[in-house]
Amino acid sequence: MKRFPIILAIIYAIYWTVLAIEPVSRAVWWAENIPALAVFIFLGATYTRFRFSNTAYALMGFWLFWHTMGGHYTFANVPFDWFNSLIGSERNHFDRIGHFSVGFYAYPIAEYLLRKRLCGPVLATLFALFSIMAVACGYEIIEWWYAVQEGGDTGIEFLGSQGDVWDAQKDMLLDTMGALTSLGLYHFIRPDRSLYRH
Repeated sequence: MKRFPIILAIIYAIYWTVLAIEPVSRAVWWAENIPALAVFIFLGATYTRFRFSNTAYALMGFWLFWHTMGGHYTFANVPFDWFNSLIGSERNHFDRIGHFSVGFYAYPIAEYLLRKRLCGPVLATLFALFSIMAVACGYEIIEWWYAVQEGGDTGIEFLGSQGDVWDAQKDMLLDTMGALTSLGLYHFIRPDRSLYRH
């Protein structure tokens, strides 16, 4: 479907606009949405120069939609009781799935490297994996810094640890697991070998 990225972008723009109305915390909303907006604008600006596969856009889109929802409610307070009850947990795991979906960006990284023939499959896989791990680490440091600087309820809501002393480590693990999952999918599909060229 040739127009899939454009349709996805339009839907996301409407979704973002709706969720920008009366978020739980405006300060948390902006803190959470700055990275989402940066990714969205970057993908829009580079679309004509390099068009990723539809699978890559779908994976990247999942994180954008999920993260924007988390920004509206704050991650710890998203209505997600059905899932938490399903796995028998009192903790809201909406943010955990969000971190897992950060790893989905390993797919487009590998796709870019291989379609541009910048390296081989092994190096592309390792670079994509380590890139996600580096972003995961960097984001946890930024979260910590922001929470300390902002303080109060806003800092706590942005940090979203929900009392778990190992929250940062678990988040980084889930980012990594998401990357490994998406890279497994990439090597199953291998869009760089397909006849479909963008």
